[in-house]
Order: sequence, then structure tokens, then C-alpha cells
Amino acid sequence: MTTTEKIALPAEFVSEMTNLLGADGARQLFEGLETPCPTSIRCNEAKGYDTDGEPVAWCRTGRYLSERPQFTLDPLLHAGCYYVQEAASMFVEQAFKAMGECPQRLLDLCASPGGKSTLWRSLLPDGALLVANEPLRQRAMVLAENLAKWGQPDVVVSNAYPADFAPLTGFFDVIAADVPCSGEGMFRKDMGARNEWSLENVRKSAELQRSIIADVWPALRQGGYLVYSTCTFNRSEDEDNVSYICDELGAELVRLDVPEEWNVMGDTTGQELPVYHFLPGQSRGEGFFLALLRKTSTTAGGGNRKHKKGVRELPLRNASKLSGWLQNEADYKFYAPDDSHVAAVRKSLYEDVQRLRNHLKTVWAGVLLAEAKGQKWVPQQELALSQVLASEAFPRVDLSLDEALAYLRRDAITVDAPRGYVIVTYQGHPLGFVNNLGARANNLYPPEWRIRKQLP
Repeated sequence: MTTTEKIALPAEFVSEMTNLLGADGARQLFEGLETPCPTSIRCNEAKGYDTDGEPVAWCRTGRYLSERPQFTLDPLLHAGCYYVQEAASMFVEQAFKAMGECPQRLLDLCASPGGKSTLWRSLLPDGALLVANEPLRQRAMVLAENLAKWGQPDVVVSNAYPADFAPLTGFFDVIAADVPCSGEGMFRKDMGARNEWSLENVRKSAELQRSIIADVWPALRQGGYLVYSTCTFNRSEDEDNVSYICDELGAELVRLDVPEEWNVMGDTTGQELPVYHFLPGQSRGEGFFLALLRKTSTTAGGGNRKHKKGVRELPLRNASKLSGWLQNEADYKFYAPDDSHVAAVRKSLYEDVQRLRNHLKTVWAGVLLAEAKGQKWVPQQELALSQVLASEAFPRVDLSLDEALAYLRRDAITVDAPRGYVIVTYQGHPLGFVNNLGARANNLYPPEWRIRKQLP
């Protein structure tokens, strides 16, 4: 349920927060929950994009905007030049900086719609692997779309539950778990969240969160990091669960370097734990809680059960037709994710991708290049948006704003370009493919991605 109709804060929530934060702290929180949250975005440096705006202090590429534009009608959003993300959740960048080592395999466990995943991907170096996971199929497709637009190739999008990762014993250096919660941090922008909140839901959420972490714990290597986060304020889902992870699963908390002027609150329970709360009315963002933990327990050996066939290599005679579509093509290996498509994955990650596909249901991995249609290969949308697309592989035509919006709505357009597959761009940034037939061009923008909002 989502509504903008004014609804009072739940009485039991008011009582809980007053006990936790004291009268003055609680009043500041309640006042903050009745004021608008600033609009913020995160720029995609890899696509050469930046914009004016006040910097978000804890995220190098985060920007506060002075007003909220109609993002849906901005082609640069669809080109993956930036991501609309609430500022507090960008704080995961500080957890990354505190790790002191560069992880090579990172799992974003509860990743949809993709805000934190695209940030993790920007923080990781090329050649490190991001696995972005979402258990619900429909939400996993949204996650895949947003990561495809972001354009970095070293990504696997999976559609699995936490326990499905357990056989991947010690596989990940980092697991980020923005766990499902009772949604107190949503009280400002979603009045429906206030109606749905209850102490019983808090209790059930805390139990679910512990179960999620316990299920996925075997997949984290000893010495690896867990980034635990919620959008709640209460201690049951935050400090108490962090203590459970430390005491029962085996971990230690890692302190972050957080300047006082950021107005980030620490432990609210009197234990002086190095944990971090963003509270409306104090910090510039929605409600958010984060703790960084290092795994101290040993990782027991696990089974090697398989759920499906792994990666199938594409015969060289077919793959050769796609030669020249990728930058540094020699660094990539082609494979067939299904009977009609071909994709490419970095050679250094091929075995990791194969292992993941053996154990998990995956949506895609690497760069989806083409679909076989008869004797032809039809280039795919993910390739057009990829940062590793070879610039000379296809002709390009830059569109006006009106033309770009028409393309994104899958309307018919015409282009002045050679016949065949052409990349259409906006301000130089690829939006996707058309098949230019001369008098007209077939719009190849994915139907499920098209803009449905009526143009002004």
C-alpha cells in the first residue's frame, strides 16, 4: 500500500522511539518525518556524466538536486548516466572504504531495484565480480534492467533465496544485505507504511533478518565482510540483530570514519557499538541503518550440488560473426545463456560465472550480445548500453529530445544513417538500437522498458 494521504505516526512507534532516543531526539525524528526528503542522484562516472548539485558528503558521485525533475522524461536516466538514489543509502561507500582491501567477489543479496548494486559496481574495480540477487522474479527483472543500463560487464544477476548460496562455501569476500524490514524509514514518503507498521511486524522482521543472514553465512569466507543495513530505527532490527550476528554466527564490528558534521547517529542502546543511524531531522536522507562486520568464524565445507547445466560455450564459427562488437575483445569469452542468445563474460571470471550458474537461477551474466534470428545475429539492448561496446561497431545517430522520447516510447522514428543496425544516442549517450530499413527504422527498444508516461 502506498498513499500520500496524511496519516499519524503509530502510537506504539512514538512510544518506542521516545524510549530509545529520549524526548528531544524523538521529537527531532518525528518532525523530520513530516518534512520532505531532499532529492538526490548518483552519477555514472564510467559514462562520463556529472551534473550540478550539492555533493553528498559520504558518496563521491552523489548529488543533491534543488528540485525534483520528471526523471522518466529524461533520456539520460534511461541511458544509465545517473541513478535516482536516496542519499542515506549511498553511505555504503564508507563501508567499502573501511574494508582496507579490494574485494574480488561481492554479493548484493537483497538488491532490487538496484541503487546499491550500481553503487557497489562503481566502487569495485574492473575484473571484480558483482552478484546482484533478488528472490522475486519480477523484481529481479527490474534489477537486471537497471544494471544493464549502468553498463558495467562484470555482473551476474541472480534470482535466488539466501539458502541457495550456502553451497558456495566461502565464495564471497563481501556480502551486502539490505534486509527486508518493518519500513520505519519509509514513514516520510509512504504514508501506507505507517498503517502497516506494528510491534508484531517488527518482531517478525527481526526474526526474518536473522534467518536471512544465517542462511547465507556459509557463503562468506572467514575474514570477509558483511554489510548489514535496514531502513528502520528500532533496536530489534538494528543493534540487537548485529549483536546476534557477532555472538551467534561469529563476527566483529568494524568502525567507520564518520565526521561529526555528517550528523550520523551511533548506537542508540547505550552499548557504544560502532553502528550508524541516519535519522530524518538530523541527517540529510531517509531513515537508514548500517553496520560493517568482519566474519571471525570458520567456514565449514559444503556440498557441490548442481541445479542446472552450467555455461555452454558458443561454437567459434558462430562467435566469429560478432567479432569487433566489444572493446578488448580478446579479454572476453563468448557463451550461450540459452538456445538463441550469445553473451560474453570476462575470461578471468568465466569459471566463477560457470560455478554460479551451476548453483543458482541466473537472469543474465556478463554482456548479452545478440539473439539468433534465422541466419542473422540481432544485437541486444544490453550491448548498446554497455561500457565495453566498441565505438566503431555500429553507426550512430544522435537524437533530439523529442526524438529520443519517441524512441523510448517505442514509437516509429526515422534516422539518417546507413541501412542495418544503428545505435541511437542522446547527447552522445547510447539509448539502444534501431534496424534502419531506409524509409523507416524498426524500433528495437525492449517493450518491457518503454516509457508509458504520457508526454506533456
